[in-house]
Amino acid sequence: MSGFLSSSIARKVAMALSALFLIIFLIIHLTVNLTSLFSARVFNELSHFMGTNPLIQFAMQPILIFGVVFHFVMGFVLELKNKRARQVKYVKYNGGANASWTSRNMPLTGMVILAFLILHFIDFWVPEMKYKYIEFLPEDPNRYFEELQHKFVSPLRVGAYVIAFVLLALHLLHGFQSAFQSVGFNNKYTGAVKSFGKFYSFVVPLGFIIIALYHHFNH
Repeated sequence: MSGFLSSSIARKVAMALSALFLIIFLIIHLTVNLTSLFSARVFNELSHFMGTNPLIQFAMQPILIFGVVFHFVMGFVLELKNKRARQVKYVKYNGGANASWTSRNMPLTGMVILAFLILHFIDFWVPEMKYKYIEFLPEDPNRYFEELQHKFVSPLRVGAYVIAFVLLALHLLHGFQSAFQSVGFNNKYTGAVKSFGKFYSFVVPLGFIIIALYHHFNH
């Protein structure tokens, strides 16, 4: 594995595949959370299934955590490699004329999103692990909706979520297209992929923002 990742192209492909994996996860995560806007019962049922299903808990969840860690570590590794590879120094460089703000600031948006993910883990994953495997409390299939609402009572936490998802949108605007390019997707459907990427980058973060605001004002 280390030999494979020693290649610059291999690192970019690995980064892209982890990004595509997380893009798919975001759709699933958003779909489940959107049900909380319409039905507490459905949200509780889906959350209970995902929280107790052995395949999800002991196979998919560790893969997801590994994917998140791998994506961010690989992103910072690539950024460091790229900086070291730039041996030619320009007297004057107009970054805005050569690349978009999002592409030039992927590490910055990535670090903010990583900080948000840590907050998200502290808010949801850590209490869940404590509930199940430390306190060994009896499973209550109807607890999830109330727990979700409770997390969005604080306006500071909601504000942090909103800012994080705005930056996620900016991150995705470049990352979505870049991921497909890195895996060699360059054909007659490239234009459609770019259009869908812009749509995805706007709609998915907006969906999460709506969920946070809805529960903040309706708890």
